[in-house]
Amino acid sequence: MSASSKKKLRKEQAAANMTEKQLAAKKEEKQLKIYTASFWIVLVLCVCLVAGMALKGPVIGMTRMITTAAVVNDTMKLSAVELNYFYIDAINNYCNQYSSYLSYFLDTSKPINEQFYDETNKITWDQEFLDMALESAKNNYALYNAAKAAGHTLTEEEKKSSEDLFKQLKTAAKSYGYATSGGYLKALYGNGASLSSYKAYYEITSLASSYYAAYTKQLEEAIDNDALREFEADKMYEFNSYTYASHYMTVDSFKEGGTKDDKGNMTYSDEEIKAAEAAVKAAAEALAVPENNTLEALNAAIAAASKTSATTATADEATKDQAAKNTATENKDVKYSSVNTAVQEWIRDDARKPGDIAALPYTTTSTVDDKEVETLKGYYVVLFQDVNDNNFALKDVRHILVSYEGGTTDENGSTTYSDEQKNAAKEKAEAILKDWEAGAKTEESFADLAKEKTTDSGSKENGGLYEAIYPGQMVTAFNDWCFDDARKVGDTGIVQTDYGYHVMYFSGDNETSYRDYMVKNALLEKNTTDWQEALNEATTIEAKNTNHIDRDMILGSGSSSATEDSHEGHDHD
Repeated sequence: MSASSKKKLRKEQAAANMTEKQLAAKKEEKQLKIYTASFWIVLVLCVCLVAGMALKGPVIGMTRMITTAAVVNDTMKLSAVELNYFYIDAINNYCNQYSSYLSYFLDTSKPINEQFYDETNKITWDQEFLDMALESAKNNYALYNAAKAAGHTLTEEEKKSSEDLFKQLKTAAKSYGYATSGGYLKALYGNGASLSSYKAYYEITSLASSYYAAYTKQLEEAIDNDALREFEADKMYEFNSYTYASHYMTVDSFKEGGTKDDKGNMTYSDEEIKAAEAAVKAAAEALAVPENNTLEALNAAIAAASKTSATTATADEATKDQAAKNTATENKDVKYSSVNTAVQEWIRDDARKPGDIAALPYTTTSTVDDKEVETLKGYYVVLFQDVNDNNFALKDVRHILVSYEGGTTDENGSTTYSDEQKNAAKEKAEAILKDWEAGAKTEESFADLAKEKTTDSGSKENGGLYEAIYPGQMVTAFNDWCFDDARKVGDTGIVQTDYGYHVMYFSGDNETSYRDYMVKNALLEKNTTDWQEALNEATTIEAKNTNHIDRDMILGSGSSSATEDSHEGHDHD
């Protein structure tokens, strides 16, 4: 195994041992942390997470306004008010992103500075959120300063969006019972927040996001075919998909003997562990023989081996039940990045051919007494079946959506439709297709009909057209119709999805292949990351006095009354 593969394997193994909380945080760290001011719309939805801060004492707005909480590039000072915008947006972004399982690792009834994000290193959640805020501020100021240096300005559409946002902010403030936008902002961001300072925050974050989008587009437009071929040359396998079967056997399942303590915990001697490691290796290698070069043969061998182990005197009922249904896991057309790391290096070999089979060890790496220790966890028996280079065309399709009408919406916002309502949509779709068939029966006539009939606002003005559709982009039924091997230009049909009935028209293959689509995205991601990292390396941020940031907030604190701030008029909204 190469050094780079070992490094990647260690990362995968480390991730496997993380708690759900840490996994979520890791994922968050990898994302671009640019929280724009347009995020206030989301804040409206989760106002209960931060509400109540406006009345929190003894910190007062004036103290926050004059306290330097951070310094960018040694010269640009951020007050506690300014850093708090990044801080609260970081919290709300996190809470919204992981709302479905937030309660697994955060108690919303307790202060965040009394809960550990990383108990081993004694890092509390308020510190983690503050680190997110500082990183976000650094990213935004790096982009903002670069935008200013490049003479970049907001587009007319972005300016209009900004104007609309603050109009909506005023409306939202009144709907929540605040006389001014400033009072509403204080309820969201705490004492010291005001319309004027929020507008300054918005100017920085919106220009940063605008420049990021514009420069990324420039980078994308600069990518030509030569750049694609050069980029993929030494990593052709990364853009392949693989079909294979795998069967995992653990060392634990081969352990014998052991010593049980008074709490029922079982421990094994070094000799017993080594015996189990030797046994699982032998069992895996016994399965990974040329005779088992088909899925049927492999499954038969697995079943026979499992049946033998299930007949031992120590086998329990669970083991016997598992033996009766033990088969290899089928992995069909899996992208290389999703292939188990323990299998990747073997499966990507150019010499690999259908029917190849191998027993591959799965190990984890940990640090003991400042030394890396590799531990065998088990073996994968892997049967190679096929490789797909994904060099097929993306699809261009027009559709006319006939949405379901009526329906019953439950308390969770989920809408269900009766059979009668679904049939009504189907009949409309069939009538639209008949209208088209009775006319010129051209793509142009279909596009005209789409502009008139479709309920899909995203494609209405474009005559129902979606170009360069890639596998998995659309819902399953829509996707399967587009990528049917028998599909040809001019084909029509009707497809049902959760959105309604779609009258389909196949425009043809796009000039871009799925492989080139993936290569281009990977190259663009690399180029964008390199560019942003260069900007960030040239930018510094240093935390100063962060005592006036809301580090002891309770995320489920309920609603705020903030009446002392709600009638302020100095924001002139």
